[in-house]
Amino acid sequence: MAETHIQTEEELLDEIKTQEPAKAILFNDEVHTFEEVIEQIMKATGCDLPTAEGLTWEVHHTGKAIVFTGELVKCLQVTSVLEEIELMTQVEV
Repeated sequence: MAETHIQTEEELLDEIKTQEPAKAILFNDEVHTFEEVIEQIMKATGCDLPTAEGLTWEVHHTGKAIVFTGELVKCLQVTSVLEEIELMTQVEV
């Protein structure tokens, strides 16, 4: 009989940490204003106004931007906040 292994929370967290650094990516859309995106980036990442403005311009001109790099869990938190106003995001590991 095969033994099944159920991952503990600690093992799962260790597995997540090995996937770092992750990247939170924001995609351009034609729906939101610059002001809405800037405000949401600051809310999601805690960055200052000039940084959020620069990221917003990058998204506008290139179609996407990495708005946060770090732990997978934090990237998921960042994208969750961005998605509160239905911005399009993705997390890459």
